[in-house]
Amino acid sequence: MNFPFHVSLALRRLCRSQIVRFVTVGCAAAATHWAVAVACVVLFSAQPLLANVIGWALAFIVSFSGHYGLTFRNQNASFWQAARRFFIVSLAGFLVNETVYALGLEYSALRYDVLLAAILVGMAIITYIVARFWAFRSSPTAPGNSPAGKTGIH
Repeated sequence: MNFPFHVSLALRRLCRSQIVRFVTVGCAAAATHWAVAVACVVLFSAQPLLANVIGWALAFIVSFSGHYGLTFRNQNASFWQAARRFFIVSLAGFLVNETVYALGLEYSALRYDVLLAAILVGMAIITYIVARFWAFRSSPTAPGNSPAGKTGIH
């Protein structure tokens, strides 16, 4: 599809700035996930897989809040629609994360913290694509699809 130059340029700028916001929020969420998981292991002698669950739960709050309020704020999805969809995206990503992490802990020589960091980086790309094109996209028939609908009050 060919757009006039000024429209194409605006779309590229939006996408670039959205990616910058995604990376910023994603780094904050990943840092939260990693720091909480490592702290649980170091301070409470938690098993790495359990610590990973706790880290993910807290990072979900950071991630959803940042992406809804900053990264994808212009996509006009209602709060509850976005929250449900992003939870599905995040949970699915976490299940992949936990499975790969369990296998890596069992079969690799990497330290638990290094392995977790590598997995978190790998999952970020998948999360961006699914969040951008599904989780935070408004539904044409959904209530609250107007900019006023972002409050989630129907």
